[in-house]
Amino acid sequence: MAKFKLDDIDHQILNMLIENTRIPFTDIAKKLLISAGTVHVRVKKMEDAAIIKGSSLTLDYQKLGYTFIAYVGIYLQNTSQTKFVLQRINEIPHVTVAHITTGKFNIFCKIRAKSTTHAKEIIFKIDDIEGIYRTETMISLEESINDKKRLMHSIFSELQ
Repeated sequence: MAKFKLDDIDHQILNMLIENTRIPFTDIAKKLLISAGTVHVRVKKMEDAAIIKGSSLTLDYQKLGYTFIAYVGIYLQNTSQTKFVLQRINEIPHVTVAHITTGKFNIFCKIRAKSTTHAKEIIFKIDDIEGIYRTETMISLEESINDKKRLMHSIFSELQ
């Protein structure tokens, strides 16, 4: 597949969508002095090229009562069990992120919980998965940086 080339208009459209995924195409068009149809066609092309993959919604987990964040490093008995273990981890909805990693852990997960007691229950569910040798948990005291926008803006600047 050929590399999709983004021009300045594409970058500006993406910048606006990064800031607000719900911004109407008509508002983007007015700001860029182009037609809403042009915005629609360009966004569709970027979706077809898989540069844009859906849109996301950011929740305030604090307001929903999920104030506890922990990271769980998982040691496997055997790396051949990775796929099976990931399938089991995927069945635990409070595990919001899981990475296959190199180094100390085979898998590294992020969990969200309502309390330490709730987190303990989630961690015990993870520990009970067949193929897991042991886990190591780190508690997040504060999520200080969680900003994908800065990286996206940096990537677009490099492409210009």
